[in-house]
Amino acid sequence: MMIRVLELKGLSPLREHEIQSLSAEIESLKNPQTLSPTPRLDELREENAKLKYRLNILKRSLQEDDTDCSKSMMNINQRLQEVFGEAIRASCPELDNPPLAVTPNQQAKFGDYQCNSAMAMAQMLKAKGIKVNPREIAEKIIQNLSDNELIEKTEIAGPGFINIHLKRTFVSKLLSNLLINGVQPPPLASRKKVVVDFSSPNIAKEMHVGHLRSTIIGDSMCRLFEFLGYDVLRLNHVGDWGTQFGMLIAHLQDKFPDYLTISPPIRDLQAFYKESKKRFDEEEDFKKRAYQCVVKLQSKEPDFIKGWNLICDVSRREFQKVYNCLDIQIIERGESYYQDKMTEVVKEFEEKGLVEIDEGRKIVFVPGQPIPLTIVKSDGGYTYDTSDLAALRQRIFDEKADIIIYVTDSGQGTHFQVVFAAAQLIGWYNPQVTRVEHAGFGVVLGEDKKKFKTRSGDTVRLMDLLDEGLKRSMDKLKDKERDKVLTPEELTKAQSSVAFGCIKYADLSHNRINDYVFSFDKMLDDRGNTAAYLLYAFTRIRSIARLANIAEATLRKAAETTEVILDHEKEWKLGKCILRFPEILQKILDDLLLHTLCDYLYELATTFTEFYDSCYCVEKDRQTGEVVKVNMWRMLLCEATAAIMAKGFDILGITPVQRM
Repeated sequence: MMIRVLELKGLSPLREHEIQSLSAEIESLKNPQTLSPTPRLDELREENAKLKYRLNILKRSLQEDDTDCSKSMMNINQRLQEVFGEAIRASCPELDNPPLAVTPNQQAKFGDYQCNSAMAMAQMLKAKGIKVNPREIAEKIIQNLSDNELIEKTEIAGPGFINIHLKRTFVSKLLSNLLINGVQPPPLASRKKVVVDFSSPNIAKEMHVGHLRSTIIGDSMCRLFEFLGYDVLRLNHVGDWGTQFGMLIAHLQDKFPDYLTISPPIRDLQAFYKESKKRFDEEEDFKKRAYQCVVKLQSKEPDFIKGWNLICDVSRREFQKVYNCLDIQIIERGESYYQDKMTEVVKEFEEKGLVEIDEGRKIVFVPGQPIPLTIVKSDGGYTYDTSDLAALRQRIFDEKADIIIYVTDSGQGTHFQVVFAAAQLIGWYNPQVTRVEHAGFGVVLGEDKKKFKTRSGDTVRLMDLLDEGLKRSMDKLKDKERDKVLTPEELTKAQSSVAFGCIKYADLSHNRINDYVFSFDKMLDDRGNTAAYLLYAFTRIRSIARLANIAEATLRKAAETTEVILDHEKEWKLGKCILRFPEILQKILDDLLLHTLCDYLYELATTFTEFYDSCYCVEKDRQTGEVVKVNMWRMLLCEATAAIMAKGFDILGITPVQRM
């Protein structure tokens, strides 16, 4: 942890070396077994105390430099964990990896944060035959806290909880830093490469509501990693290869025999697919020809490659309509990309002696996994297992990815579990070094709690759903008579913002692991934890300065010269809530559950409402309506709230508008 902190702070090599040397010497002095009983023992202990004092001076200097100079937002929880981690280790050096638990306090009267480590430490000591009261351990921890920039006072409560009160001047300083420098991500120790595999529709089939969750969740994860400074590769692993293309090309040859010279006018690709599938199922001659087409396509004969490209291009144009609506940036790299790489995968597994023959198939059994992988079918063809192994191998070795995330429905969880286990078995990656994860999600349900379908029982087309969202959002805006105060251009922007923002937020605000009920009425409701409520709240906050006739330049100047005073309980509550943003992002980085950000934005909006109702920002003359007095530090709290909300919206892929 010490080295990591130093990396983050950008300390000079000389000071870094000095701290490391002092730390090493202190650690050696802590262990009496390494010291022979000599008259110098007392002298060495005294030296130990001096070294500790010197080390604390250096650390305090480092903290002050960091707080003064850093433009990044500080993760207060992480900083408290560093402070308490050192104190805990000093309090019980006999414990290996003592528990470290620091969390925000749920009740303001008990302080701002709480350290709950003492009880668990007492249990660990008890297991070693040492009986200690948790409150005594808590006392020791407090005694070993080094001087720091953020803690005002600590109190022990109950069986050994340590309540932590932050310094108001420190919180005020962090808010000023945010206002001056903007919402900057926490410092990154190293810029890691991240690959996110999401959306992944199938060529020749229209995107439907089943693709909605993967597209929205995957995009938001990419936005989070990008904001935090990672190098992100957004991949669309489309289904663009396989036996179905044989029947599609055969049908293309029959329906548009001049397709090589004149681009076929395929208007409805879904209908085209259904026609070819019907013929494949019912006409034996057509089926044989379809298989011949597959062989010629796999042999990369130019005419068949052209037919395949034509079909793919029609699909891409349809997919792009959805991506344009939802503002999705993604690079297509379909199954076809990995075809030539599959041979190497099979060869590598065979050379390692991991392949078994089962009724003509080549399979791989991974110890501890429920099912085997089929890497070659009995007819010599490859499978999804082979394709996904080849893709994973390419991402590890060619892309040199540090983090690889697959965003697909939870039904594919077992498949990815076995693929990842096989990749570890063959030695492609170490999970302690490379993070490879399946971010699964539940299905979309209709309001009848059954799988979301049209009245006729068909799967809902995604473009139909988005068009319906646009229609309903315009109806909602007109019900609120926004068409009477907004220009036509503003109204259209508000329509798109509400429609697509509400569709995204309804998905992201639910725990992705669970199924969720799709309801336009609920998602467009401007009460409760919805995008409609948050968008309206954000617009109101943004309008406060405008209605008070305060120019943006004036606010910028005030941020540099005005202290953000946090004397009122609602000011204090709002200030702390604003600064929890980096903690929220860190939690999502760990578990990839984006509903945490939605819950936080809702909490921030409601906390702001409490503040605004209790603390005047702008005082106006009741007769004339003229501004009489402006409370500038409260105006700055409004600005800081809006800045965090805007960045939160950006990570969720939601576009707010100035007026609604």
